[in-house]
Amino acid sequence: MQRKQHYPKYIDLHPVARVQGTVRLPGSKSISNRTLLLAALANGTTRILDLLASDDTLVMLMALKQLGVAWEQAEGTQAYTVHGSGGSFPVHQADLFMGNAGTAIRPLTAALAAMGGDYTLHGVARMHERPIGDLVDALNAVGTRIAYTGVAGYPPLHIQRGQLHTQRMQVRGNVSSQFLTALLMAAPLMAKHEAVTIEVVGELISKPYIEITLNLMQRFGVSVERDGWQSFTVAAGQQYQSPKTIHVEGDASSASYFLAAGAITGGPLRVEGVGSNSIQGDVRFVEALQQMGAVITMGDNWIEASSSGVLKAIDADFNHIPDAAMTIAVAALYADGPSTLRNIASWRVKETDRLSAMATELRKLGATIEEGSDYLRVTPPAQLHAATIDTYDDHRMAMCFSLASLDGAALRGTTVRINDPQCVAKTFPDYFTVFGQIAEQILL
Repeated sequence: MQRKQHYPKYIDLHPVARVQGTVRLPGSKSISNRTLLLAALANGTTRILDLLASDDTLVMLMALKQLGVAWEQAEGTQAYTVHGSGGSFPVHQADLFMGNAGTAIRPLTAALAAMGGDYTLHGVARMHERPIGDLVDALNAVGTRIAYTGVAGYPPLHIQRGQLHTQRMQVRGNVSSQFLTALLMAAPLMAKHEAVTIEVVGELISKPYIEITLNLMQRFGVSVERDGWQSFTVAAGQQYQSPKTIHVEGDASSASYFLAAGAITGGPLRVEGVGSNSIQGDVRFVEALQQMGAVITMGDNWIEASSSGVLKAIDADFNHIPDAAMTIAVAALYADGPSTLRNIASWRVKETDRLSAMATELRKLGATIEEGSDYLRVTPPAQLHAATIDTYDDHRMAMCFSLASLDGAALRGTTVRINDPQCVAKTFPDYFTVFGQIAEQILL
């Protein structure tokens, strides 16, 4: 059903002088899983084109099937047809495995709690270390019944039928934007007779991901009134309606690796599937590359990166694009001085503690690293050290560190062994095959 690429226990990447060419991106994970859930909740049948083939989307597809939502995949394609449930899933009791997919467990938790039933949600060990307490607190405060079956504040969860009693909710915004996304997507299920207002307490991180949520809800016929980033209101009586056909644009976070490769080696390197018309905030990654001296050109559905010299050190706030910012941390190895990535505390509650993991692995390459609670300072080495990179079962760690094999204008790449390359299946199953094609190298 899902395309699979199987890798050995490790991959050795040898130094590469130049990368250039064109990469067709896989579909966006954030758009894919949001679209699947909205299609499942909608009235009518939705045809989804270019859905991402990955572990995380498979988790959502399997959960929806267990919940009684019918869907089919067109043979040999990533086109899916989802038959909407009209706002209420047919199956009211289920035990759902969520893997390590935050984009699946968090919105599903809110939707199932709003519907009521008897559901348990659990995942891999790391999922049980990823916080969900702010979302559960927000929901239980308005009458849902969600209980922890392990450590309080974390999955696994047990959802039972509650009784909603208020139309105003509050959620903290400083841990994960997925909590607000989950409440927004579930709000129409709770706003049958009265409007629902969601207030954000404190700073909201990763704002561009909320823009994706609002954009997709609009495409499924639900409008949200907003007061800046402080509150969001869903009027009573709105129901999701199928847009008939929806196309999943290419993944902007995945684009970052190839665009950075073009900037490091000179390029040009073009990605297709995402461009100036993108609804993903991670396209703003190119602004950071431009600050580092890269030349960026862009069309409606493509972006190209090149450069003509040593990259410049950067000191910037990456709160808005935390996933793509990881790529900057590795690109900073090729800069002309120390670079500082600020306001990235959310890295600590991702697939792994990415702040600690990035610091550890960058040091193996010879970089001098200063790790703070919410920042990382990267001082490039005089030359890169050959290294074996541990990936912590984190797809982005594996993809980021492939860049250390590239020759930059002032720093030659090194031999990099990537342990557990299979972890890229979470979002980009054939990443290393595609990377090898643009790098014109043989992977051993």
